[in-house]
Amino acid sequence: MARSEKVIEIRQIFHLEEFQDVLRLQKAIWGFDDVELLPLRFLVVVSKVGGHVFGAYDGPEMIAFCFAIPGVKPGNMPYLHSHMLGVLAPYRDLGIGRKLKVRQREDALARGIKLIEWTFDPLEVKNAFFNIERLGAIVRRYNPNQYGLTASPLHGGLPTDRCYAEWWLDSPRVETILAGGKVDSSPRLRIAYPADIARIRAEDSKRARAIQHENAGKFQRAFAEGLAVTRFERADAEGAYLLEPWK
Repeated sequence: MARSEKVIEIRQIFHLEEFQDVLRLQKAIWGFDDVELLPLRFLVVVSKVGGHVFGAYDGPEMIAFCFAIPGVKPGNMPYLHSHMLGVLAPYRDLGIGRKLKVRQREDALARGIKLIEWTFDPLEVKNAFFNIERLGAIVRRYNPNQYGLTASPLHGGLPTDRCYAEWWLDSPRVETILAGGKVDSSPRLRIAYPADIARIRAEDSKRARAIQHENAGKFQRAFAEGLAVTRFERADAEGAYLLEPWK
């Protein structure tokens, strides 16, 4: 059976042996050193204090996962911070990440939670398109070097700058986008990265760092002025975040 024809099961997980698979995938997907892995005991706590852990399975094998941590916003509004989502390389571009996010949304809404947030690397333009155009998240925060330097080759030795995705689960925007529709926008600013930024990061870290630093300043100034990322454009030469005023 071809990969695209396989039935992938998404299920919530609770047990130590299942969490072992999450550790295995962390190593396989990101190449983390052991000291950087989120341990079993942390996943156990997440599953018992109002968070959730989901696995995606091809038969008996876990091939993707995600998990979220509970939090409280000012005004006592509960939300979930979706800390990690990963898919093994042979299973990417099959919609598995989206299925995991939709399952997270279903669980959150069933418990009266209206917001899920997560961080993502703004240099990962494919992830940016997914978060903004496929899920309907917006972005209003940028944090330089969120997690410090890591051993992961995917980070290329650069600071771990992160955007914060806000996913307002029952908003008309999100419902429209998940249903395959489009939302109106009036972009006032665009912040672009070369389409081959992944290659640049791997081959020319000095140039990648210069691009990262310059755009970090643009994001921070735009967010301070009340703009938010609401769209993402992909072209052969670049990927661009589109920003507009947001209330």
